[in-house]
Amino acid sequence: MPVETTSLRILFEEPSATEAGRILVPKVLGPNHPPVYYIQHQCKADLLKRLPGLLRGYSRTLNPGDKVVVLLDKDREDCKELKVRLEEFVREAGFLSAAGRTGARRVFVRIAVEELEAWYFGDWAAVCQAFPNVPQTIPSKSRYRDPDDIRGGTKEAFERILQRAGYYRTGVPRIEVARRIAQFMDPAQNTSRSFQLFRDTLQKLVS
Repeated sequence: MPVETTSLRILFEEPSATEAGRILVPKVLGPNHPPVYYIQHQCKADLLKRLPGLLRGYSRTLNPGDKVVVLLDKDREDCKELKVRLEEFVREAGFLSAAGRTGARRVFVRIAVEELEAWYFGDWAAVCQAFPNVPQTIPSKSRYRDPDDIRGGTKEAFERILQRAGYYRTGVPRIEVARRIAQFMDPAQNTSRSFQLFRDTLQKLVS
């Protein structure tokens, strides 16, 4: 039987993802959700290094209703291999694996394909509200139509669009950008499949 969620710990790989999460997660969960703890890391390598120890600690100290969500970017890694590696960390810590009983799982791995910027492409109306000079027609262009399959680097493509529109020509501050866009994002409308999986996971955990 599923155990009611009494708290959520969400592990982010870097500060801009954490900033976006602090704004987006309350929108996703709605009112009266359990306490949410945002665990920030400095980069993907930092999260991967610390994850086995964190999970072992959680397995000893968390209550059955306390759930953990691990969110990190795929970047240029093989998504299946990365997922297998992370699920192995989950098993070694003593939690149920992906093959375990779904209703009793307490740790959920979610991968942003390929980077956080895919979530921005998935809600271009929010980007236009945050940065009014960017072209509104971006989603109609074939190379940007699938937010999770933008060739040549999603982060690089997004930054080029911002800079061509006159923003941050000397360097894009990812935390500030995350904060500006996330405040306008509508989780129900985002077309990124990886965002939808993250959103649906959180909503199922508190439903």
